[in-house]
Amino acid sequence: MAFDLPTLRKIAYGALAFFSFIEFCLTIARLAYTDNLPRGDPLNGGRSFYDPDIVELLIASMLSMAWSGFIIYTIHRRVEHNLVSTFRGELAGSFVIWMFWMVGAAIASGFWGNLGWCSEFNACRVLSAIVAFSWLAWVTITFNFVVSLIFIIANGALLEPLHGQWVPQDAERASEVTERK
Repeated sequence: MAFDLPTLRKIAYGALAFFSFIEFCLTIARLAYTDNLPRGDPLNGGRSFYDPDIVELLIASMLSMAWSGFIIYTIHRRVEHNLVSTFRGELAGSFVIWMFWMVGAAIASGFWGNLGWCSEFNACRVLSAIVAFSWLAWVTITFNFVVSLIFIIANGALLEPLHGQWVPQDAERASEVTERK
């Protein structure tokens, strides 16, 4: 059975989109809670607020969902027409998103990494889930980045279409056959 790298990459980007969607929902829930605190709530003295890191994770999740959809579409349809549809474009876009997830997950872990003491409250459970899914998204984008980088290095494919459904050796053999004729 042959190894199908494009299918693996579509599945991995699908996982990133899934984790990003869950993170999106959790950050929206957190923003809705902190922007509408009921009177008497012990959090922030009952005054509404928002956490900048939650907004950053919200943006990271939206960018990741859009990026994953674009990459899956590009791989599936074998798009080759624009600058971003090369492996170089994928690495650049993935690096930006990787940085968003890295910063957001690190800051979230610093603030809310150990909330076991308040797990009976829904707000703490939401924050714990936000931290967990931010790291899952970071691991997934890291995996996607590394797989693409390995493919690029192994095949000299930096400027090739990111769908990766070509074989450099076949292209070389075809040009040799054309030259012989």
